[in-house]
Amino acid sequence: MDRFILLMLASILAGFALLKVPLSGTFLSGLEPITNVIGVLAIVIFSLFLIFKGVMALLGK
Repeated sequence: MDRFILLMLASILAGFALLKVPLSGTFLSGLEPITNVIGVLAIVIFSLFLIFKGVMALLGK
């Protein structure tokens, strides 16, 4: 189970990396809004999942 939690944390970090990657001045600059949306979604979804798993662990289920 610890590896699964670490995978979720790595996914959150990957979302932050997608938000911070500089794409201006490259041929990928048109994809910057898409990478921002994907980054925000990754951060929100995996964070909510970790909060859910933490609450479930506190409740003993």
